[in-house]
Amino acid sequence: MEHITKDLVRKFLPPRPSNGHKGTFGKVYVLGGAVGYTGAPVFAAEAAVRTGSGLVFTGVPKDVYPIAAARCTNAMAHPVPENYPALLERLQACDAVCIGPGLGRSPQTEETVLSLLRDLTCPVVLDADGINAAAVHIDVLAERKAPLIVTPHDGEFLRLGGDIKQAREQSAAEFAARYGCVLVRKGPGTVIAAPDGRLLRNPTGNSGMAKGGSGDVLAGMILSLLGQGAEPFEASAAAVWLHGKAGDICAGELSEYAMTPADLIERLPAAFRSLGMEDRPAETGQKILD
Repeated sequence: MEHITKDLVRKFLPPRPSNGHKGTFGKVYVLGGAVGYTGAPVFAAEAAVRTGSGLVFTGVPKDVYPIAAARCTNAMAHPVPENYPALLERLQACDAVCIGPGLGRSPQTEETVLSLLRDLTCPVVLDADGINAAAVHIDVLAERKAPLIVTPHDGEFLRLGGDIKQAREQSAAEFAARYGCVLVRKGPGTVIAAPDGRLLRNPTGNSGMAKGGSGDVLAGMILSLLGQGAEPFEASAAAVWLHGKAGDICAGELSEYAMTPADLIERLPAAFRSLGMEDRPAETGQKILD
């Protein structure tokens, strides 16, 4: 199986034209949060900013809004509209949406997630409790209108009906083909599978990333690249590699024991710099670092 390389990541990253503005680089939305789970949407939103998004919105329930708003120093938090048409309209105005970080589980949440999956037309990253909600009615994945990236760990993959006894590559490929989505099967050697049969395995990352919140960081990174115009498979592969590279930098500086998801976000600039793209000529439209 082919591994993700620096050359592929350079190729997959969306352009950064020198005359761009915040609207050029994507307007994205993180829908998540619940009592006891306020960190997850914040991690996802802050990671999206660090990965290059021009505008990042975070919708959380109003009872946890003050906490999320205080922690979102770079993203814009707001209470989720309680009226479904208003929520749908707000999400549809974005270039990409992430559903699930810290969202919690309830019948109302499940109903909202299933409705959004049926109605949204902008690209969607389905993560964490968004996956758990979809598992209640798995056929919604085939009923959707939007491009979709699903990011399960093994437990979530099992709830979705995936076969965790099969080889990771085979099970990921079969799921992606069955539901016409990109599957990011997380874990050591994360596998990215496209519905057309493309497969990539990630070589970066370490056990220090096996902590709550790391997946939320990854979801925000994928969301960011998707909102900047990268294709779903390419956005997923580039984000997974950079996420793991940031983790390896953290491990080298802090140890695998002491590193945290917040440390991953802080090391994303170094992960991008490791690609050696800051000196690329401006006329290519690929100047990554200003």
